[in-house]
Amino acid sequence: ADRMLDMGFEPQIRKVIAHVPSRRQTMMFTATWPKEVRRMAQDFFTDPIEVRIGNADELQANADIEQQIIVCRDSREKESRLVDCLRKADGQVIIFTKTKRMCDQLARSLDRMRVRCEAIHGDRDQRERDIALNSFKSGQSKILVATDVAARGLDVKAITTVVNFDPAGNAEDYVHRIGRTGRAGRKGTAITLLMNEEGRAAQQIAEVMKKTGKAIPDDLARLAGTCSARRERSRSRRRGGRGGGGDSGGLNARGDAHATRRRDVAALPLLREHRHRRAQPRA
Repeated sequence: ADRMLDMGFEPQIRKVIAHVPSRRQTMMFTATWPKEVRRMAQDFFTDPIEVRIGNADELQANADIEQQIIVCRDSREKESRLVDCLRKADGQVIIFTKTKRMCDQLARSLDRMRVRCEAIHGDRDQRERDIALNSFKSGQSKILVATDVAARGLDVKAITTVVNFDPAGNAEDYVHRIGRTGRAGRKGTAITLLMNEEGRAAQQIAEVMKKTGKAIPDDLARLAGTCSARRERSRSRRRGGRGGGGDSGGLNARGDAHATRRRDVAALPLLREHRHRRAQPRA
């Protein structure tokens, strides 16, 4: 429901509810509990019973998930680390990307390595999504490459590893992404690949890890600190009254966006190199 609200579908949700019989039993399940969803629940429910596991007011990840952070020097190292993660995984893997273009690009590269995988994103129609998800859920494909369309609601017990090839856009999406593993009392591993310019994402991940009681790795703390330092410099410039200082954050944001697009457009030479190695049997 929170994702549908983010996308502006509240009027459609209310229209559907208006055509549902008034005598009904409605259940809502959520890992996060934003104010907008609470307000909608109050409108739709009559004298509801709320069951909480943990603190729903504080954004926390599943403590059964081991959160690993790998800071990469460049895109080539990032691709190499991804290959290493896939080789070490002992179960099914879901890889999250920020864009649909990178999702398709990764899936094609893995296919060239003769590694069977599926891909889903917002440009795939419902039939294509169903085929991909059924193949993944049945175990025919061990790897699923996806955008955030798969970050919520996907329940596959065999997923042992989540790889954030691109970091989530915010802490809430990060919690949902890594929550695809470690389900129903099982253990899981979530690995996030970060670049040196992704200090904001590092800061958000560090906050989630701290709230979940996980130790924050030194590399993550260092990268998260660069975001705080940048923000403090921006505040200092504004307090000093320097002309144009208030635009620095926007310029940095645009620079980060351009850097992300450049990485998305770039080919994946390392993954392509692996196709020349000894062909591996399809998973």
